[in-house]
Amino acid sequence: MYQGIFDTHSHYTDAAFDADRDALLSGFPGEGVSHVMLCGCTPEDSQRSLLLARRYPHVYCAVGVHPENVADLPADWLEQIEALAGDKKVRAIGEIGLDYHYEGFDAALQKDVLVQQLLLARKLGLPVILHIRDAMGDALDVLRAYKPRGVIHCFSGSKESAKEAVKLGLSLGFGGTLTYHNARRAVETLDWLPMEHMLLETDCPYLAPVPHRGKRCDSRMIACVAERAAEIKGIPAQEIIDTCRENALRLFGITH
Repeated sequence: MYQGIFDTHSHYTDAAFDADRDALLSGFPGEGVSHVMLCGCTPEDSQRSLLLARRYPHVYCAVGVHPENVADLPADWLEQIEALAGDKKVRAIGEIGLDYHYEGFDAALQKDVLVQQLLLARKLGLPVILHIRDAMGDALDVLRAYKPRGVIHCFSGSKESAKEAVKLGLSLGFGGTLTYHNARRAVETLDWLPMEHMLLETDCPYLAPVPHRGKRCDSRMIACVAERAAEIKGIPAQEIIDTCRENALRLFGITH
């Protein structure tokens, strides 16, 4: 069994975990998972994530508004996020970003909400957890302008986009999609990526890796991602896990 897994992106507030949430989270340290980062998608979800993180010493959280949730926000949404971010368990602003995948998206509104949260992160001295889907060009323009610390989670862009992100000092998160048969760009990117810019994640309950694809994902499945990354990098899976944990501890300012 691998030790010291840091899952840098999870959604344990999701209803998929209602039946066994406590058993899973409390049991992780005995199953090789040393740290878990919860990610908020709305002010309400961020509040739930923080309440959950407070219950376990190995669980931390990020608070923020996901780009798919920018419509119909309350007038004081940013104040709500800032109030939550003052808690010692909150180690990032996220999950924030741009998502142009589904028809009907409002690019201008998404950018406005993203920029406000980037400025909040700068004000508070926190890193950001970025969600970028089908919007890499616009996202990189914003990131060049504001230069946040942080990670692009579930990185799916080209190697050229990865080079731009790394040039800005950002890390890239890899999860279950790395194990999929059509993950050519992710494999190519990871093969090139300097190890100090790599993080491991699940995005659970979504994106379970092979051989668990289609099932509910949880943080223990990072073992499968680490093994695939180890094949690509030509180093042991435990070394991948150890390096990515140290990268995450440093990024999120966690000392144990």
